[in-house]
Amino acid sequence: MTHDLVVRNGTVVDGTGRAATDADIAIDGDSIVAIGTVPDAGTKEIDAAGQIVTPGFVDIHSHLDAQIGWDPLLTPSSNHGITTVLLGNCGVTFAPVKPADREMLASMMESVEDIPAAAILGGLPWTWETYGEYLDALDGLRPAINTVGLIGHCAVRPYVMGERGIADESTVQDRAQMAEIVATAHHEGAAGFSTSRFPHHYLPDGRVVPGTHAHADELLAIAEAMGPTGLMQFVPNTNDLRGEFEMMHRVATAANGRVLFSTGVGEDPATGAMMAGAVDMMRAGGADVTGMCIPRASGFLVGLQNETLWRGGAWDELRAMSFADRLDALDDAAVVARLVADATRPLSPVEWVFPLGTGVPSYAPTSDESLGALAAAAGERPVETYLRMLRESEGEALFTVQFFNRSIEALETVLTSDHILPGLGDAGAHVGQIMDAGWTTFVMRYWARERGVYSVEEAVRRMTSAPAAVVGITDRGTLEVGKRADVNVIDYERLQEKTPEYVRDFPNDAGRFVQRAEGFTATVCNGEVILEHDQHTGARPGAVLRAG
Repeated sequence: MTHDLVVRNGTVVDGTGRAATDADIAIDGDSIVAIGTVPDAGTKEIDAAGQIVTPGFVDIHSHLDAQIGWDPLLTPSSNHGITTVLLGNCGVTFAPVKPADREMLASMMESVEDIPAAAILGGLPWTWETYGEYLDALDGLRPAINTVGLIGHCAVRPYVMGERGIADESTVQDRAQMAEIVATAHHEGAAGFSTSRFPHHYLPDGRVVPGTHAHADELLAIAEAMGPTGLMQFVPNTNDLRGEFEMMHRVATAANGRVLFSTGVGEDPATGAMMAGAVDMMRAGGADVTGMCIPRASGFLVGLQNETLWRGGAWDELRAMSFADRLDALDDAAVVARLVADATRPLSPVEWVFPLGTGVPSYAPTSDESLGALAAAAGERPVETYLRMLRESEGEALFTVQFFNRSIEALETVLTSDHILPGLGDAGAHVGQIMDAGWTTFVMRYWARERGVYSVEEAVRRMTSAPAAVVGITDRGTLEVGKRADVNVIDYERLQEKTPEYVRDFPNDAGRFVQRAEGFTATVCNGEVILEHDQHTGARPGAVLRAG
């Protein structure tokens, strides 16, 4: 007998959290057919000696909804061992939609998630109205990896209520119609429903997105219509976390369903215990609630390639130039003098700004590595240090503006709590500002290998079977006979992220950040090798995974 693919001699980390074992894995078609000693040959074989073999990673917070239309490889997620992504987070989705409202949804996605509306309108087929038809259209795009979808509040409300859906309170009839639409979408394959209550998600006209201030009764009606098989994804109102926790608890217990929400920590180390404690308290009260947190300090990337750290005057003139002209400007003493003089409006305090460095990016710097501290040590003004580092790197230097998760101690508390998972990489969103899509590689390299906060087995579990269970995926997330063959072969000791790059490969020559990885010997999705020695093979075997 010959198998389609055999992964030999690897250390199998099966995604359950159990201790790793040495074994071969045989794959026929899209399924795992044997784990152990496999005597039969494979049409293709991968030698995994000295390497770990894991399930494909599951990313349950992405915004690749638009990018799938022109980048079926779904980069850079697929560069980091991710074989399944959840679309439709934060309430912003492209279905259901009436033809007259397509531009409104595209503009909303641009405003909230920094994805160009023109690319959205031109890059997707827009052949749907209902959510089920939308999933059918995704199937036709033949992505390289699997997709799962949530139906979003920001689309459902205007679909039912029209203009009233943006700011008005819903009526009993409105709620019943929304609940029916969501229940139908869930029956047609949506994993659940998403909503944003974050008060800084705006429409292009400055109003908050539909559903931001929706009454709890509206959310309860939707949750109850889906029942215990539906997932409710929340971006909470950070101005009233206590109230949001109470509401999420009500929603989860009323429908006996699952709630997933976005979380993070502040500068105070105590914020980690507060957030972890809140999740534990909700779960102790019978609510199936899971938090998700970016596993590192995060925020805007700034430099010479995309965004500048300062605004106004000469900085606005610099931002309007091409990269080549910006680089030339740094050698013009008069221009530099104006930039220094006009450095009065930074995006953040310079104590929150850290150089990424060269080689493996520095995502966990100490306070004495901030731009402010480096400038003080050099006897320079922060703007002078910033410009000098840009010149010395020929414009390639990047800096992270740490808006989120500035306390590494608080972050460790959250990430080691039982019911908060690493993730929230926002792949596909804020493409010219943020790059956290490589979070899986970072978790393996930093939290597991370098810090030892996670064992390899626990790190893998938190990125495979645990998020799969939250979404309701039952046929993958672990390496077991009969499960779908989503598999990574990883050279663990060599695994690392590469420095983010700013490229122009979006429609209309729009720019974005990408981040590649080193150490993925192979990634297999549904039995086909999609990544080999960190390079895409061009295979596109991904499937739309539908609820049920």
